[in-house]
Amino acid sequence: MIEHELVLLGLLKESPKHGYEIKKKIKEILSLFAGVELKSIYYPLQILEKRGLVVKRKNKQGRRPQRLVYELTPKGQSRFNELLAKSFLNFKRPRFSLDLSLYFLGYMKPEIAKRRLQARMQILDRVIRGLKQMINSLKKRRLSSLVNILEHNLQMVETESKFLAQLIGTL
Repeated sequence: MIEHELVLLGLLKESPKHGYEIKKKIKEILSLFAGVELKSIYYPLQILEKRGLVVKRKNKQGRRPQRLVYELTPKGQSRFNELLAKSFLNFKRPRFSLDLSLYFLGYMKPEIAKRRLQARMQILDRVIRGLKQMINSLKKRRLSSLVNILEHNLQMVETESKFLAQLIGTL
């Protein structure tokens, strides 16, 4: 819940938002760039509201139907700052889909393993090119938060590609 709490409080720190807007931002940006997903946001928002971290109010704009807008409270601001500070020191081992395959690599004929690893490297090369294009595009739009995430991901993908090249050389 702590990661989800950080996401919800952080998005509300940007500005008050209605539920659909929060869900859309998570789906379009955070799940894509940061791997964050929330199946339901209304239940966690309800919990945050009960804890006094957010408040909801009714909002009506023009002809649109009335919506509930969530806003950060001062207590929510403090909790966000606390969670953000802690998140920099939280180390979870990243899980890579490749690790399981590497564990059982010895059960595969070396020539087949090489072909599979080379195919993975081709995919990684496409990912690297795509990340570089996105980074350049976002730099032009001055979206530094997303650029930082993508540059981090780019370095991880490039490192995996280098590792695979070395591994192929040993097979």
